[in-house]
Amino acid sequence: MRIHYECIACAVNQAQKITEMSAEDSGKRRKAMLFVAGKLGELFSEDSIPAVSGGMLFLELYRFLGDDDPFSGYKETSRKLAQRVAGDLGVPVDFKTALKLAIAGNIIDFAVGYDPSKIEEDIIGVTREELGIDHSDELLRALENAEILLYLTDNCGEVYFDRLLLEFIRGRFPDLRIYVAAKDGPIINDATVRDLLEAGFNEFAEVISTGSRLPGTPLEYASEEFRRIFNAVDVVIAKGQANFETLSDLGDSRMFFLLKAKCPPIARELGVERGSLLCVRGGKIDD
Repeated sequence: MRIHYECIACAVNQAQKITEMSAEDSGKRRKAMLFVAGKLGELFSEDSIPAVSGGMLFLELYRFLGDDDPFSGYKETSRKLAQRVAGDLGVPVDFKTALKLAIAGNIIDFAVGYDPSKIEEDIIGVTREELGIDHSDELLRALENAEILLYLTDNCGEVYFDRLLLEFIRGRFPDLRIYVAAKDGPIINDATVRDLLEAGFNEFAEVISTGSRLPGTPLEYASEEFRRIFNAVDVVIAKGQANFETLSDLGDSRMFFLLKAKCPPIARELGVERGSLLCVRGGKIDD
């Protein structure tokens, strides 16, 4: 997915959050945001993929701030909340509910001010919603005929809901080989390989790194080993908007994107209402 007009402002807003999480001094914050302003023209163009250009901007900002993981506290909060609720819910008994739980994990606002007592109610509420694009039957058929699945994670806390879906898939398809991929190091609140190991994914799957810290899975920045695995698998499940941004242009029928259309550009790309829950094959409605 190429850049939409809103994407630059979105990246700047995220850069401001990073700056505020990392620096208390207003003078340092001002210098950081002026640094960001100077980088925008270098990193964004008409052909930019938002997650890639944004990710490069954030890593440059990390170096400027001298902080390699500004979201560490935020991620710990989200991890604890998600782990508790996912543990209470348990593995669903049907595939579509498991899919919706995986998508639902992406939508909870774990930021300061969120009422933790609402999380289970909110998650369950999402499972009652209809999917705006629903290729879940195609996904299930693809898994029935698959030997190898690659699952691309998104945010740190939501991996506990991803685990519920993957445990359902493991129970349904015990002979399926499953790879689960995460980032090589911290970037915003994305899951890392360390996060997956702490969540116990190695108990039922092979945990691998994309070889990159950039949001989503931009293959040109991935490791050779990751690309080898990516090319060899039968089905790819990709979570979240950044994976859609970086992989949807491939038009690969092996791929199924699970996400909520949180922003106008994603909704516009897919021709859906903002806020829609989606299971999209190949990244296009007409696939």
